[in-house]
Amino acid sequence: MKKILVIAMLLGLMASSVSGVFAAADEGSAPEGEVYTLEQVVILSRHNIRSPLSTKGSAVSDLTPHEWFAWTSNPSELSLRGAMLETTMGQYFRLWLEKEGLFPENYIPEEGAVRFYANGLQRTQATAHYFATGLLPVAVVPIECKVGYNEKDNTFLPNVYFLNDAYEQDAMEEVWEKGGGEGLQGLRSSLDEAFRLVADVTDMEETEAYKEEKYGNFLEDESYMSLELLKEPKISGPLNTAISLADALVLQYYEEPDERKAAFGHDLTEADWQTIGSILGANLSIRFGTPLLSVNESHLMLEELYAEMNAEGRKFTFLCGHDSTVFSVLSALGVEDYTLPGAIEPTTPIGVKLVFERWEDQEENGFYKVTLVYQSVDQLRSIQPLSLDVPPMIVPISFNEAKPEEGGMIPEEDLMALFEDRIEAFAQLEELYGEESLDDAA
Repeated sequence: MKKILVIAMLLGLMASSVSGVFAAADEGSAPEGEVYTLEQVVILSRHNIRSPLSTKGSAVSDLTPHEWFAWTSNPSELSLRGAMLETTMGQYFRLWLEKEGLFPENYIPEEGAVRFYANGLQRTQATAHYFATGLLPVAVVPIECKVGYNEKDNTFLPNVYFLNDAYEQDAMEEVWEKGGGEGLQGLRSSLDEAFRLVADVTDMEETEAYKEEKYGNFLEDESYMSLELLKEPKISGPLNTAISLADALVLQYYEEPDERKAAFGHDLTEADWQTIGSILGANLSIRFGTPLLSVNESHLMLEELYAEMNAEGRKFTFLCGHDSTVFSVLSALGVEDYTLPGAIEPTTPIGVKLVFERWEDQEENGFYKVTLVYQSVDQLRSIQPLSLDVPPMIVPISFNEAKPEEGGMIPEEDLMALFEDRIEAFAQLEELYGEESLDDAA
């Protein structure tokens, strides 16, 4: 009976899906023949290009005989390229908001009209600062931070905030189904081409760490996932190693101008890079993309977004977190399937913005257009200046339980009801599963 209730509660997240449609330069444009006014924009952003999380002495350095790119920042911090890219993205949004009349030229916001809030880590704080510089070049914009510098703020962390044995069993069953009923091993089989490509590009078989199986057998060992209260789901085994290597390779490709050098002397096609990126997509899908996990992990950010979308007098909000922050929110809201042209990372490319635009018609009825805005690989690699004539990539998205009407607008009441339902879904976990066990909560 409990399982039936859970499935009913989360049915919207598991409905059939459709592909998103690419929009070229028409960010926020109202439907033809209708008169709409842009009233508010709320953005949940992933940080821009950073250096890899791994340092010397890790699998990333041990499993290749090659030297990695000489990064312009310390491990995990925003790179110089990331700073420039985020500034030009902010400049693009400034031009668009001025065009739509939400901001006057050289806007200096009145108190409470604009809010910037980021996780405490360097890469998220810095991303928010550089975006603000591009968006509001003559204003002093404070970046809100609720923790100490380089500390983590739970609002941006898709941790497991409720856990007991019964919940864990059902949540892991959903993960199991992600692998076609075979769990992580089924998922690993679907990534076989990507694993072999990563092994070939890094030339890991030439390293002592590989020969001595310092990190296990990369191509044959099993991988595992575990849940722990107040932490993100953890993956161990070769899949975790592959995620770290794929992350470092993709970031190196963004930064290194020489394509062959970025691939350690190998000739890779766009399809090859997308194959490597599929490992990163799989990581997000299994850790943050199932119904039970996503409503658990994202509830703090869902509450934050909902509050901002209903904040009186607010014109613009920029919240800066991580790929997992964005993806867990999308998953919890039941996003319909979408494709991202020009991207290596299939679901939340570096620097991606989840944009909620609130429009009003002449009768002051509210509507939302929801998009993913990101820079293509070519734009990232060339640091292409953006403008209304040369925009970033813009992909409209919709949700299983809040679909756009004609013209691509979601009625405000439908989107707010979806947020309220997903926030309530987390509150219902305790009712459905009972309280957290003392062992789990300790």
